[in-house]
Amino acid sequence: MSNTLPPLPYAYDALEPYISKQIMTLHHTKHHQTYVNALNAAEAAYAKSSTPKERIALQAALKFNGGGHINHSLFWKNLAPASSESKGTGGTLQDGPLKDAITATFGSLDNLKKEFNAATAGIQGSGWGWLGLNPANKRLEIVTTANQDPLLSHVPIIGVDIWEHAFYLQYLNVKVDYLNAIWNVINFQEAEARFLEGSGSKL
Repeated sequence: MSNTLPPLPYAYDALEPYISKQIMTLHHTKHHQTYVNALNAAEAAYAKSSTPKERIALQAALKFNGGGHINHSLFWKNLAPASSESKGTGGTLQDGPLKDAITATFGSLDNLKKEFNAATAGIQGSGWGWLGLNPANKRLEIVTTANQDPLLSHVPIIGVDIWEHAFYLQYLNVKVDYLNAIWNVINFQEAEARFLEGSGSKL
């Protein structure tokens, strides 16, 4: 079955002023669509391959484009219109299990933001910053992945795309401004649902 581009759960301009309509439109319809198309092509080629050499040659394309599709599908749900703009619930962390876990691990949401932004801004080249749940100890940890590598070592709770296509048209080369802004549109309700699922808890 072919992979398809998932629809956004909000309008392209819904995350303004923090992420522009232009960026969201290009990011979703062009960049993510490209990963989907290339993943489908790689999977089709893999299905037709007849030798180990041919299958090995396709691993890089499967990993890159498969990761791009997985990461972006998660990323769109990870965002929500900003409560600060009276558009939605983005950026608001309600009292509950996720807030308790963030406070227990990082001391406060502000401390998490600082540590997360520092780690993510430090990525050389392109990649992703993650707040992940360690399945071994059930603790929240900040992790980064290069390129479009998906997060496999942790349950992804929050993921932030630090590829230039995610921010350059609006924030130019100032990654820190983009990272500070994106917290205003983080969907903490979605993040808490992932946290509860990953920790084996029930709502």
